Amino acid sequence: MADAEAELREQFTEAFSDAEFPVKNQMDLVPALPNGPGTRFEAGDGEVSFTAMEMAAKLGSHQEFPYDDAESLVDDVIEGLKAEGML
Repeated sequence: MADAEAELREQFTEAFSDAEFPVKNQMDLVPALPNGPGTRFEAGDGEVSFTAMEMAAKLGSHQEFPYDDAESLVDDVIEGLKAEGML
């Protein structure tokens, strides 16, 4: 899954880099996503796949808002995905 993690990290960084930082909650990220909450992230030839909305529902307790940059947000998202068994 290391490759899937690297693929997702790249996708998240690209998507969240366009957000207006600092972001105070998950809703602050929606305008940065190409398809809003329906934005789909996939990795590992489709082995790992979920929408931004599905991810937000599972990861709320793993995020510590506000975030000042995409890198720290992506780090917490990856750790949350691992903790929830999604990665």
